[in-house]
Amino acid sequence: MHTPVPSPTDVMTYASGWIEHTAAGLWPGATVRLGPHIPSVTAYVRRVEVDDRPLFAKVSLLGVSLASVLRGVCGDWATVKARQAAYATTPGGLLERETIQYGILHTARLGAPRIAGYADGVLFTEPVNGPTLTDLIGKQPHRTAELLATVVRELDSLGQPDARALATAAAIPERSVQATFARKFNGISAAACIALPGDAAPALQTVISRLLKLRGTITGSQRDVIFGDLKPEHVLFPDDDDAGGRPAFLDPGLSLGHPAMDLGKLISRLVLHVLAVPPQGAGVRAVVGGIGQLTDTTTHGMTSAVRADWLWQLVVLWLMDTVNIFTTYLTAPQGLPLPEHARAVIGQADTVCTMLERTSAALEAKAEGPALWRLALDHAATAAGR
Repeated sequence: MHTPVPSPTDVMTYASGWIEHTAAGLWPGATVRLGPHIPSVTAYVRRVEVDDRPLFAKVSLLGVSLASVLRGVCGDWATVKARQAAYATTPGGLLERETIQYGILHTARLGAPRIAGYADGVLFTEPVNGPTLTDLIGKQPHRTAELLATVVRELDSLGQPDARALATAAAIPERSVQATFARKFNGISAAACIALPGDAAPALQTVISRLLKLRGTITGSQRDVIFGDLKPEHVLFPDDDDAGGRPAFLDPGLSLGHPAMDLGKLISRLVLHVLAVPPQGAGVRAVVGGIGQLTDTTTHGMTSAVRADWLWQLVVLWLMDTVNIFTTYLTAPQGLPLPEHARAVIGQADTVCTMLERTSAALEAKAEGPALWRLALDHAATAAGR
């Protein structure tokens, strides 16, 4: 007999109620008002006011994405509710580790939201006001290299011994590009992700097949502390429209890994933004050129062999992350509110597929690292400049 999957209404009503219940326990007697839901394919997030104090409240269902829960990966709704009740009070859950990691960011003197409270699997944080990295690059594409270098320079402090030790103890390796790719294309959700709808299916299936063969090429140092979920929308420049101040970072997923992992995800998401909403005039070339300048700086001083391998792995990680999030958008269950950016990316599905197919073909042909990297940037610029 077919088991019904959880409905968006059931899941979101439950999460909203759990936020109210948890807030009442953390702040007895306070007036709690739920604000707008923030569309996401991962966690359930909404604005909330506690005695007129603005906060964000975040709920993670079983430590997996909302999209996975709504596809039935974790069972029917009765099963999910029963498992969630246990998960929310079990030590070591995803948002408990995220709470600890925000403390690590503060220890490393990085900008980050302050924790207002955490209990029973609900994380409350104070808002950070200011434009995102995406906003700034969209308005000033000629500053791409400068802004990206600022982000990378800030994160260097995660290499401090105390930050490394703390990050290792409370790591969130499941947010890494490789871990996400392995879950999506080697587990119970693989069939749903590979059996994609529409004209995108054949090209994406080819790309996924190529990447599955190459996943073992991500080697090298696994001792670097990586941010783990470094997306342009997770980097804000508080109260500074000109980005003269230091950035703040949201949603950490600290763990140990190859240093190209953070850049792979950051570049992947930035390119998707540019594909979805290309900047005017010469903006596309400015963004892509800025990405190239960043990698030139990052790999400066490496031997030619090390640089070639590093760039090769960067391209693999870039494509893996793009496939991860792109297939999530394309297979999002009906009724799951999507961010505006996600809808824009879906609208450019053919363009994204063309870029992925051409770049993965160069990977399959075993193009050398520097040549592969130039091809990847050219394919991105061509796709965005359609």
